[in-house]
Amino acid sequence: MTTIDRGVSTNEFVASPTLTADLQTVLVDLLELGNQAKQAHWNLVGAHFRSIHLELDEMVEMVREHADTIAERMRALDAVPDGRTRTVADTTALAAFPAGEISVERAVAVTAERILTAVNVIRAVHDEVDAQDPTSADLLHAVLEGLEKQRWMLTAQLRHISN
Repeated sequence: MTTIDRGVSTNEFVASPTLTADLQTVLVDLLELGNQAKQAHWNLVGAHFRSIHLELDEMVEMVREHADTIAERMRALDAVPDGRTRTVADTTALAAFPAGEISVERAVAVTAERILTAVNVIRAVHDEVDAQDPTSADLLHAVLEGLEKQRWMLTAQLRHISN
């Protein structure tokens, strides 16, 4: 190990194949989630259209930022992210989004389910990521917080309280 002043190591931390695969798994699901939210945004119809339409655009922006953060973390660890459309389509855990126009209620339900799938994937890889690289795990925490908040805010708009 090479050291510089104060005993700090100059050895570079490089992602293992497992860490690379875990971060790649998260990346493709985030990319697909962003694409599906945009698809819903474009084809939304029905009551509450405007508020959900705007909410989906906010979600797309947030998810794309998270995807960029994960991809850039991979590069910082000398791993190569793969966000090509074929790779995303072939490897995402998210089910395909319905074609055509979609009602507000169905779009919210489908999008909430897709968010939950992405959250569950992140939770499934979290401990393995944390064991290898706590910094990457911290990024996953931020992604989880953002996705879970988005899911709550999206679904709360259509909840009805019966008194």
